[in-house]
Amino acid sequence: QVQLVESGGGLVQTGGSLRLSCAASGRTASYYAIAWFRQAPGKEREFAAAINWSGGSTDYADSVKGRFTISRDNAKNTVYLQMNSLKPEDTAVYYCAADRAVVTSRLSRSWNYWGQGTQVTVSS
Repeated sequence: QVQLVESGGGLVQTGGSLRLSCAASGRTASYYAIAWFRQAPGKEREFAAAINWSGGSTDYADSVKGRFTISRDNAKNTVYLQMNSLKPEDTAVYYCAADRAVVTSRLSRSWNYWGQGTQVTVSS
């Protein structure tokens, strides 16, 4: 089992940057794939990015590709989401999720463990 805590959200202007962190705890936390999802008010939760347990494989939604970078530091049991060139449409609560699956999924139902979320607001 793994517990997840997100941090790093906040208010930023259009074109700005933020780095989100997802700290995982648990004896085998470094063996979990991690994903970032986001949910804007009135909208469904959507996939943003994912990284496998080793960091050797990543996946991005088209809406964030080229602007967001997911990475992990297994020595610190932490996954990062570097978000650059932020747009107002990136405004959402960002959640990290974990699963032991070898291949990451873009479906939220495939992820078994979730954090509480961190708010990202991009002002125009």
